Amino acid sequence: MSSHAIEISLLGRTYSIACPPGQEKALQHVAEKLEKQLISLKSRTNNLSREEISIMAALNIGYELLEEQQKNQDYNRQMDEKIGLLQSTLENALVERSIKED
Repeated sequence: MSSHAIEISLLGRTYSIACPPGQEKALQHVAEKLEKQLISLKSRTNNLSREEISIMAALNIGYELLEEQQKNQDYNRQMDEKIGLLQSTLENALVERSIKED
């Protein structure tokens, strides 16, 4: 599978970005979300350069990603504990059943 370029617009500039087939909508969605964040940052901080606004947006997105990864790790940890408890409960029930049958 080869990539092809799609065009996205950020802060009035158009960029040609390589995109794997089938991922065009996802890339467009991300570009739209990024554009909204860039516009919001620009409106709040008129004296920053395009580069500084982009760095701030990248840091904000990175922080959001880190938060989601931590939530995911916490969820996985909770599920592992619940699965362990369920396995233990099932094993104990099977042992009790085999003792009663003897």
